[in-house]
Order: sequence, then C-alpha cells, then structure tokens
Amino acid sequence: MKYTQLGRTGLKVSRLVLGTMNFGPQTDETASHAIMDAALDAGINYFDTANVYGWGENKGRTEEIIGNWFAQGGERRDKTVLATKVYGNMAADGDAWPNHDKLSAVNIRRAVDASLKRLQTDYIDVYQFHHIDRSTPFEEIWQAIDTLIQQGKILYVGSSNFPGYKIAQANETAARRGGTIGLVSEQCLYNLVERRAEMEVIPAAREYGLGVIPWSPLHGGLLGGVIRKEVEGGRRASGRSADALANTTVRAQIQAYEDLLDKHGLEPGEAALAWLLTRPGVTGPIVGPRTAEQLESALRAVELELSEEVLASLDEIFPGPGPSPEAFAW
Repeated sequence: MKYTQLGRTGLKVSRLVLGTMNFGPQTDETASHAIMDAALDAGINYFDTANVYGWGENKGRTEEIIGNWFAQGGERRDKTVLATKVYGNMAADGDAWPNHDKLSAVNIRRAVDASLKRLQTDYIDVYQFHHIDRSTPFEEIWQAIDTLIQQGKILYVGSSNFPGYKIAQANETAARRGGTIGLVSEQCLYNLVERRAEMEVIPAAREYGLGVIPWSPLHGGLLGGVIRKEVEGGRRASGRSADALANTTVRAQIQAYEDLLDKHGLEPGEAALAWLLTRPGVTGPIVGPRTAEQLESALRAVELELSEEVLASLDEIFPGPGPSPEAFAW
C-alpha cells in the first residue's frame, strides 16, 4: 500500500479509503468484519463511515458494526484512522426532533457522543460535516469543535459535499478565531464522468490545504465495465447506471471508455480508480466493497500506472470543465 499526508496535516493515510456504507444494509456483520480485516492486512488504514449509515430504522448500525470490530482487539483501533460524519437526521422515521440534526453546537455535541458509543472508542480521528448547514454560523460550529478537540474526542475536522466558497468561508472563519486548524479534508463526488469538482471545489481544497477524498469513484458502477457485464453475463444495469445508459450519448461514451481499456488490457473499475490517483489534490478515493473480491480489485488499482496515451484518451472521452474561471467566463 502507498501512503500520503492528509492535506496539510502530518497524518499519514492510505491511498485508498475503505468506505463502509454497505456494511449492514448489503453486507452482514461477519462479512463486514472480514473485509475490514483484509483491508487492514493490505495496508488500508483509513476507514470512512457516517452516523446515518445503516439507513432508515437501522441508522447507526454501520458504526455499531465497526465498533464491534474494534472490540475484537488486535490493535484494530490503534492501526485505523477513523473518519465519521455528522449532520444527518438520526430519527428512524425521518422526523427529527428540533436540534437533533445539522450542525448546531448542541447537535454536534450530542452526535459525537452517540457515535463514540456506537464505535466503542474514545476518539474520532477525522470528524466530518456531511453537508453544509445554511442556518448555523461557522463561529458556532468551530466553538463546538474546539471544545471537542480540547476534550480529546476528535483530532481533525473534514467536510463533505461542500462547495468551494464554503470551504473558504469555513477556513477563513477558523483562521480568524485562531487556535484551530480548520478543515483538513473534503469528500466530494468526483470521477471520470462527474468532473465538476475541478472547477471550484478541488481548487479551493488545494488552496487551503485540504486532502480531497472522492466518493462514488465508479459513478454508481457506470465505470466498472457495465456494458461488458451486460454482454458477457446478461447482467442488466440498475439504479444510476441504468438511468445513465438510457441516454444514447452517455452509452456511446461508456462504450468508448470500455473499448479503450479493452485495447490496453485494463479492467474498467481499476482504471477509473487509478485515474483518480493521478489527479492533483486527491488523497485517495473511497472504495465501498461489498465482497472480498471487490476489495482485491480496488487494491490492484494502487499499483496500476496509466500511460500518457491512456490518460490523454480518457480526457478525450470524458473532457473535464477546464480551469476556473476560464471554464465558464471566457
């Protein structure tokens, strides 16, 4: 496994991040524990979760599965850089009691204690804001975070799904307050198909020293060889992939992508991850394996070096927006 610093911090993290969103809803606890053991054995030390994972009446279940894994000992917690998230409504029926969601100081305090209990640990390495809160000023948010850091409950803070201007606003507010390092990472939707983050989010993250953690690196399976699977195994696309492939322009684009990788003897999913690892500012993509085999495929991407020819061809198939502001101003 290869490692890098998380943004401007001294924290060393693996170039792949283990996403746990499937733990509970799609992968049972025993299989989830096996995947986490395999990831740690392979050198993946950065695990990502969220308090709402488990979904519906099972919100919090994913954190509980991770907590039970930590409880097995064997230096599991000590070797893991643990990241979880706050913002979501934790009510099973979706009807949150006032102050039981978002980023008010009272909810941040309540949510972090609940996550620590489920995770069976006394601290969280990277505590992430799952979404912007338009109602809570960053002065209040940072005051709450400073208290948690002083209490030793969290070490670093990251964001997720933030626009560029909110990254700037958050860190400028932190700088004015003094005594806090501010945001150190940003999780954003970023992959070959969805490159809008290159316009504002990634430039802001790089300017302020945040590590970029792309989620949905295969765009819901669209970049994982979906057309080939249809042809070879009769496996029809579903969900986001099916909706996208219904557009003839998108289908032609994905066909060109798969043809290119077939020509060079590359696996689509592995190539999509390897491409992200070449992108400026990217710490490592989140991979969410449902099986041990999917984890093995993701691990191969770390060692995969894409040629300049392949990189150029990928840019032709999936052109990015270009630099900001020229992408939209000139």
